[in-house]
Amino acid sequence: GAARARSASPGSPPALDGSFLLSPLGGLMCAQAVLGLLVWSLIAATTYHLHAAYGWVMFVSLFFWILTLLFLVTYLLQLHQKFYMIPWPLVLMICNAVATVLYITAFVTCAAAVQPTSWRQWDYNRRAAASFFACVTMITYGVSTFFSFRAWKGLGSNAATSQVSDHA
Repeated sequence: GAARARSASPGSPPALDGSFLLSPLGGLMCAQAVLGLLVWSLIAATTYHLHAAYGWVMFVSLFFWILTLLFLVTYLLQLHQKFYMIPWPLVLMICNAVATVLYITAFVTCAAAVQPTSWRQWDYNRRAAASFFACVTMITYGVSTFFSFRAWKGLGSNAATSQVSDHA
């Protein structure tokens, strides 16, 4: 209502939208941020630089962790309403679809590179855990792609689609 109209005006300061966290996309973004942090921090805590495969896993997990945090802040502060000319549901859907595909490759790469005969047992445990969390993160991005597609097509209402009705 009126609070949304005030926060969407160009001169007003950003307002925090706590209801976004309760939406499916908001909850999934929070889960992606936590899971992505687990993936890259577990890999970073190993001697990943000795294995080229883990460089790819680090790139994918760190890149999409940062991107997800940027989207999360954008939606939490309702900045997407200030830049209403950008098709946010479409941008979010494309980002989630690309993240899903690249996380599939990162998960497979990470799982295939885990060596159970490693002489450093803590590296094995961290890499195995990173593989598990990469799989879970991949699933959350896949589910987000589904919800983003629904938001882009206008099938259902959530915090991500509210900008369409505010500026249409």
